[in-house]
Amino acid sequence: MELEYVFESIAESRRRYLLYAMGADEAWTLTELATKVRAWELEVPKSEVPEREVELTYASLHHAHIPKLVDHEVIEYDDKTETISPGTNAEQVVAALAGAGASLDTNQEHHARSEMDDQND
Repeated sequence: MELEYVFESIAESRRRYLLYAMGADEAWTLTELATKVRAWELEVPKSEVPEREVELTYASLHHAHIPKLVDHEVIEYDDKTETISPGTNAEQVVAALAGAGASLDTNQEHHARSEMDDQND
């Protein structure tokens, strides 16, 4: 299926959080994304995320979610600098996520739009 990578990319909630956080045109470090994703999952400001939670989220992103998104060319990952940036298919996947967001998980869409973590830091 031609668009299978789109559906696989947004099928898991942590990948959706990562994509919401990244947007289609930003570069992030893996630690920044792990912190932001976990803050949204815990519904707390980034400054209140325990370091151990960031470490666990970092490991999950690094070992499970980043490789899948790299394989689908949704993101590019520089191992040396641990920087994540949009890949060739990022725009299409982010557009699909925006269209499907409310039906997949209303909390994720709310978090992505509210930027609650930035207001409370």
